[in-house]
Amino acid sequence: MEGKDNILSQNTRLKIAIFGNKYQEEYISQLSEFFNLMSHYDLEVAMEYTFYNYLSRVLDTAPHVDQLIKGDRFTADIALSIGGDGTFLRTAQRVANKEIPIIGINTGHLGYLADVTIDECHDIFDDIINHRYKIEDRSLIEVSTSCPEFTGWKYALNEVAILKQDTASMISVKTLINGSELATYRGDGLIISTPTGSTGYNLSVGGPIIEPCAPNWALSPIAAHSLTMRPLVISDQRVLTITTTSRAQNYRISLDGRSTTLPVGSTVTLRKAPFVIKLAQRHIHHFTDTLRNKLLWGIDKI
Repeated sequence: MEGKDNILSQNTRLKIAIFGNKYQEEYISQLSEFFNLMSHYDLEVAMEYTFYNYLSRVLDTAPHVDQLIKGDRFTADIALSIGGDGTFLRTAQRVANKEIPIIGINTGHLGYLADVTIDECHDIFDDIINHRYKIEDRSLIEVSTSCPEFTGWKYALNEVAILKQDTASMISVKTLINGSELATYRGDGLIISTPTGSTGYNLSVGGPIIEPCAPNWALSPIAAHSLTMRPLVISDQRVLTITTTSRAQNYRISLDGRSTTLPVGSTVTLRKAPFVIKLAQRHIHHFTDTLRNKLLWGIDKI
């Protein structure tokens, strides 16, 4: 594990916080083996209570835990997210500014964030116990607005999307960078993506893939009404100010899929969050593996 601040004393009992989704029927046997194996290690285990209740129903034996997590007041040396990338995003929201490293164990689909397979459980625990993992700091976008409708967690690990409502009317998204006008994007909306989210919604609309730790954002228009509106990469040190107009009365703002309806004419401000999400990965993992194995990067024949 990299960084002297991340090195744990060998005499300290390692505390793991576990989060997961309730759609694991396909992986019952692997999960049973996973938790049986975990019980052989001297770990202090905290588990999100709804996930624990679910596992207690579907497994022959309920997992051993020392603590149930019911809110955001918990501590851990490392967190496990068992599910897909959606589960990882929800785990990141629970971890928030605690900056607890998160390992994503994939029982979902592609798994860009949750890229460790459940079948690697023996190796996972060996790596955790022996501190053989590396940590990448992943930046977030902080969103602020004076609209009272905007509530909840105001950070996005993947992207912020400004979207038209379900009408035929396009929206105009006036965008300023550090107070200087960039452009007014006319179409179905605009995606502001972090490097982490660049392989998601951003990629699907033709946006660029960004190396995960690069200090950048991608601005990618959705169904732009003009051929001059192209994706743009900017520094994540910039502050974006966005004002939306439309014939419709409302538009939607989505943070990692969490949508809120705001009135047309309102302004939102986007800036880099003051904390990061720490993504823990196996020491053998590299960004290029994700490109080749999940996006088939550079493969001539499929």
